[in-house]
Amino acid sequence: MHSFRNGFALMWLSLLLSLAVCGLGRADDTKNGNETAGSATVKPAEHKPEAGLTDRERWLLDRVEQLERRVAELEAKGGKPGAEAAPASSMAEASASAPAAPSAAAPVKTGASVAMKVEPSSLGIGPKQDSTASQATNNGKPEPVAPFSDADWTWLNGNARTKDTYWDSKFFTPEIRADIHYVYDFNHPTDHSMGGSSELFRTNEVQLEQLGVGGDFHYENVRARLMTQFGMYSATTPRNDPSPGHGQWDLNTAYRYLSEAYGGYHFNVWHGINVDAGIFMSYVGLFSYYNFDNWAYQPSYVSSNTPWFFNGVRVQIFPTAHLKIEPWFINGWQAYASANHKPGLGGQIKWTPKPWLNIISNNYGLGEDDLFIKGRSRIHTDNSIEVKYYDNQETPVSKMAFTLTGDLGCEYGSGVSCYGNHKGGPKQSFVGFMAYNRVWFHRDLFGLTVGGGKINNPGRYLVLIPPINGASAISAATNAPYFTGNPGDPFKAWDSSLTFDYMPKQYITFRAEYDYRHANVPYWTGRGGITPPGGNNGAPQFFACSNGSSSGQTSLAAAETACGGGLNSVWFPDLRKNESFIDLAILVKF
Repeated sequence: MHSFRNGFALMWLSLLLSLAVCGLGRADDTKNGNETAGSATVKPAEHKPEAGLTDRERWLLDRVEQLERRVAELEAKGGKPGAEAAPASSMAEASASAPAAPSAAAPVKTGASVAMKVEPSSLGIGPKQDSTASQATNNGKPEPVAPFSDADWTWLNGNARTKDTYWDSKFFTPEIRADIHYVYDFNHPTDHSMGGSSELFRTNEVQLEQLGVGGDFHYENVRARLMTQFGMYSATTPRNDPSPGHGQWDLNTAYRYLSEAYGGYHFNVWHGINVDAGIFMSYVGLFSYYNFDNWAYQPSYVSSNTPWFFNGVRVQIFPTAHLKIEPWFINGWQAYASANHKPGLGGQIKWTPKPWLNIISNNYGLGEDDLFIKGRSRIHTDNSIEVKYYDNQETPVSKMAFTLTGDLGCEYGSGVSCYGNHKGGPKQSFVGFMAYNRVWFHRDLFGLTVGGGKINNPGRYLVLIPPINGASAISAATNAPYFTGNPGDPFKAWDSSLTFDYMPKQYITFRAEYDYRHANVPYWTGRGGITPPGGNNGAPQFFACSNGSSSGQTSLAAAETACGGGLNSVWFPDLRKNESFIDLAILVKF
């Protein structure tokens, strides 16, 4: 029995040493902090010239030497049962704590605590958890597969394609993002200002969309995540939230530089349960808030006009390796606070039954999200399917995939209804869809995406308010003289886009995109711009006079009188029904 145990240990040592010498270091290509599987065509990590070995290879060799010394000690001692357990425990700890390169053909068996890994966009997995021998062995029981770890999900729209983290530790996994773009708007607005988008805001200028610095903290099942948003996002995202107008403390300023900030705990139950509280990403509308992760820069309306973040509590439950159930208790619809007195409830169900199929359903309800209007509730359902229908890295066309998203929603109460013009009030609803198809070329070096969508939103409650005279969601809740959002106001729109990506490294994308957008009412910025003469006058809720000053009036007739008489005395923005533009972007993620 003693010789059998020693022979068994030596057999494993020989296998481990052989794997190390044969270049097992290529497993470093798996992104730390992303439980997606590595592609079969991922290149090995670069060796450091001065050593000739990767960090992982050196680590494995050191581990082999330690185990060899331990076996020698056991043989010298005569193989005491208590001592013989040590190498097995050490090997379990080694396999649990070492980075892995999972593949669809060979699922990696890891502890449920691995569900703590960094949340890779729409996959919704949590930060990496440090592993211990006891967690790896789970009292001798086979470990469950970590959620969404047994396939390569980097092809998904809304999910980052990075697989490596250059520097990681037991306590912290860093993340850095940079998003810089240039837009050429064929409407040529004189004030360089664009509206109707949550991604593009200025034309004929180079702008920093976001500089994100942060990462994931993880230790002994405790988890936290921080990501900043310096740049345009720090001004444009808060202005679309009306809830800070309910009460004091200037929440727009308090939160404007944070895109994600939460803390929580991971429970080793089933395939993992994460409980988090704070500001976390929303994937209503499929696309990620971070443009690096997406197939296109300017998404269609069912994504651009739906929430990018929530402030509240979420629970991520992983009953199986391919199913996530995530309930939310949140302040409201993309809201730092509650616009009225009811919080929002909702959740996501994500199911990946096959490596080529992703199904997501997001649902929201209960919340009263119209500022200053009590008793008006909102419900919304958002459902997406993503299908990879071709994958062959040995042909000029590497991969092909498509997505289809459909949304339905409405508001009811306080003068509006979901079903049409009856005693409850005018119909206040949202119906929309979007579809995208992407083709990767030359082993994923290039990507080409075509897509678009359409919405019908009577009442305009999800239409982004054009920033006319500095208008925001808060000012529009009081009055928006130039683009109203009254019950029954019509809004129908459609768009299309063509996107080309050049991706020489996993950490960078060079993107060129053409977009065309149309609305049934004047909405997009025209040549005359949307800024009054002399700049914003600080009173967007009132009509402006032709000299740029505020009329102090919410009705046109009263404004004409206040501005000196006649229609020409009142200033009007130049709004058009059509918009087309080219945007060029450099997107970086580490």
